[in-house]
Amino acid sequence: MLILAATPIGNLSDASPRLVEHLGRVQHIAAEDTRNLSKLAGLLGVKVHAKLYSLHEHNESDRLVQLVDIAATEDVLVVSDAGMPTVSDPGFQLVRAAAEAGLEITVIPGPSAVLAALAVSGLPTDRFTFEGFIPRKDGERRSAFEALAAEARTMVFFESPHRILESLQSAAVVFGASRQATVSRELTKKFEHTERGTLADLVSWAASEPKGEMVIVIAGATAVEVPLEKLVLEALDLVAGGTRLKDAVAEIAEHHGVSKSALYQLCLDAKQKA
Repeated sequence: MLILAATPIGNLSDASPRLVEHLGRVQHIAAEDTRNLSKLAGLLGVKVHAKLYSLHEHNESDRLVQLVDIAATEDVLVVSDAGMPTVSDPGFQLVRAAAEAGLEITVIPGPSAVLAALAVSGLPTDRFTFEGFIPRKDGERRSAFEALAAEARTMVFFESPHRILESLQSAAVVFGASRQATVSRELTKKFEHTERGTLADLVSWAASEPKGEMVIVIAGATAVEVPLEKLVLEALDLVAGGTRLKDAVAEIAEHHGVSKSALYQLCLDAKQKA
């Protein structure tokens, strides 16, 4: 079978007994970086007897057939450098290929930077969305945030210390400087720290050039009641620009969470009075 195993994101004590057991038992291990895997095993006091296969973003598609063939008859352990494979790390393509081949796939759960940062953020955790690494280029970063401007769920992002200030500045522009957010750095390590406040507060904090891998957690948008009369005007403006009334109503109703039928009727009434 294919076995996905979470590795420590910082603190070695977070390595599960099952991870340690499988590192010493299996005969095949696919690792994001085989050197890092060997170092981890040494620190955990595990003697690895397995054949190691590198599995990273540049070669994953080339490894699929080989690893799926092996997993058809023997266990293949899949690990990333930190955290759970497939979560902004290699492994997704392999899991999909294994599933399509009808292989059994199981998981050894463990540390997750996403859940750790979310849990300590103090922001709503009942519904959240993980958005992975923030785009590096300013225009793409801004577009990514703008696509989430109306997102009501708490949002989680990965970012490097070199771009944390720029990303927070962009977030403040798009989501508003008063939006609540947190940045967690060095999770589970000696100098673990979570900074909380508004995006404006975090921009000021990031100006000090904090170090370490970062996880940004941003509160979702809060529902703001907009008078239906204003939404009617928005819909009619779209119609004036060439959009069909039905399509304009559907777009605005979905965005603001109001009844399509009610808004449509109000638009018809407004057109008749005009």
